[in-house]
Amino acid sequence: MTTDRFQVGVIASTHGLSGEVNVFPTTEDPSRFKKLKKVRLHTQKGEELDLDIVSARFFKKFVIVKFKQFGNINEVEKFRGCELTIDRNDAIKLQPGEYYCADLIGLMIVDEDGKELGALTEILQTGANDVYEMTLKDSGEKVYIPAIRDCIREIDVSAGRITIHVMDGLL
Repeated sequence: MTTDRFQVGVIASTHGLSGEVNVFPTTEDPSRFKKLKKVRLHTQKGEELDLDIVSARFFKKFVIVKFKQFGNINEVEKFRGCELTIDRNDAIKLQPGEYYCADLIGLMIVDEDGKELGALTEILQTGANDVYEMTLKDSGEKVYIPAIRDCIREIDVSAGRITIHVMDGLL
């Protein structure tokens, strides 16, 4: 159920003429680009290219990244909209009780009696707390579950399930 690669950004555009790109970071901590040495570029054609990061600096909401493999704008123009991923081993280490979002998507959500309710289809990050979008097994309807202690009883990634307390008015 766990994923081996995590998205850290998407190439938004080129930057200058020397092959740099503006990357929109999709990681919780964009400053990690300063420490990253390697990323994998997933092209529109389904190719995967392992790239070495030479430099990373910040400008507005973007990270300006220079890759060892590219020296001019013509080599990187075609990568607009492509995602950059890292290996699980290079991901930010988790604290106890923390999970990678990618590992939770698709888990079965059950109530405290073990009844299957639906699958976790999306995690919305609202600021105060995450909200889990569950697609109900029977109807396909979407239900939103606050990721708070009163509601989420147990997350067991290895068993592929999340146990919740069904609060009044939730279903």
